[in-house]
Amino acid sequence: MHRFLAAVTRKELGAMPTLAWAWAGVAWRRKRRHGTRPLATPQIVCVARVIAAAVLLGSIAGCQSSAPAEPKPAASSTAAAGPPLRVTAARPQRKTLRRESVQPGTIAAFEHTPLWAKLPAYVQKLHVDIGDRVEADKLLADLWIPELEDELRQKEAQVVQARAGIEQAAAAILAVDAAVATAQAKIREAEAGKIRAEGDYARWTSQYARIRDLVSGGSLDRKLEDETRDSLKAAEAARGEAAAKVESAKASLMEKRADVVKAKADQSLARARLQSAEADLARQKALLQYAQIRAPYAGVVTERNVVRGDFVQPPAGAMAKPLLAVARTDVVRIFVDVPEMDSPWVEPGRAAQVAVQALPDRTVEGKVTRTSWVLGANRTLHTELDFPNPDGILRPGMYATAHVVLQERPNALVLPWSAVAGSGKQAFCWTVRDSRAVKTPIALGLQVGDDVEVVSGLKGDELVVQSPAGSLQEGRPVEVTRP
Repeated sequence: MHRFLAAVTRKELGAMPTLAWAWAGVAWRRKRRHGTRPLATPQIVCVARVIAAAVLLGSIAGCQSSAPAEPKPAASSTAAAGPPLRVTAARPQRKTLRRESVQPGTIAAFEHTPLWAKLPAYVQKLHVDIGDRVEADKLLADLWIPELEDELRQKEAQVVQARAGIEQAAAAILAVDAAVATAQAKIREAEAGKIRAEGDYARWTSQYARIRDLVSGGSLDRKLEDETRDSLKAAEAARGEAAAKVESAKASLMEKRADVVKAKADQSLARARLQSAEADLARQKALLQYAQIRAPYAGVVTERNVVRGDFVQPPAGAMAKPLLAVARTDVVRIFVDVPEMDSPWVEPGRAAQVAVQALPDRTVEGKVTRTSWVLGANRTLHTELDFPNPDGILRPGMYATAHVVLQERPNALVLPWSAVAGSGKQAFCWTVRDSRAVKTPIALGLQVGDDVEVVSGLKGDELVVQSPAGSLQEGRPVEVTRP
């Protein structure tokens, strides 16, 4: 033993493990050939310890000597030991990730209108029945209200009477206008007579003064003076009469003008009476329009609760039933309650799909139309979705499942969850490079089902281990099989 250790030189330290195994083999063969007792286990342990100490001393001596050092093994030599591990690997996929909120709901008509009787009446005729499709403003039923028809004829007569009053007032205005013109002419005539009378008065005044002078001088007889004086008095009276006629004509003109004002007021009153009569007539016609039940929009008749001859009245109480009911079907609504965790992403305009149990092979595209914005008592957001229904395949009352799109990532780089280890900022995956496993940190994004979006860390052309990713170590040899 001592000779074996003394024979080991510094240059032979690297071969110590081989020498140790060779020595052990010599000992074994010695036993077989000569029947000598092999070395006991404590002796083998002692030899191994001595060899390990010699290796350590040789390494220290090699570091201190000028001789070239032995090359160090690679850091991954331990992990690389053993046969390659068979793994399943594939490249990341590019796809559209879509996170949805799937909620149950019930289909309802976009509009549903019960039709009632406005006034007590009798059902005279029904033009439709349940299930009939109707256009907007189509006549559905006729009601009979006899007293309203009589009142309508009375209102029509009042309108005719009021119009006649307007015509009469207009004729009166024409008459008083003519009277005013006549009064104005009489004023002009009276004023002309006054001027003539003034001229006669002036002539006789001067004639009387001349004759009086001649009579005073004895040239004429006093009798002629008296006659001239009488003529002067007559001219003076005629002048007064002409002035009075002028005043009378002016007063008459004022009277006729007052008549014009009165006639125009009568005409305004007649027009007001006509407007009142026409308003009463329009009201009566409006009431009679309630005797015709018409469709408020295009749709389907969903209820009929009367027959011909029934006496109907306006609704009174919760148990009252409408005459008819019409539902709009070209657009339907779906009411769903979205949970609190999904509510921040639900807003008007979000795309949605609806699947109906009765139509398993059909899906309809629509949008979120409106939300209550606040969460209800059960911590859900009341949401309404509108869906076009031109062919009427979606019927009110059907049970439906609404798929509301919350988040969408088009052309996202996607890995299966089985390929991701860690979580949050510590997430990573194993990629294959030169047939060895390489730990690659990644940043995750949207997570939908078994898929997760890779925001950064991968380019898309890497081979990523999908399974078994949990048993890998850095640098371990792997043998790749395709999924």
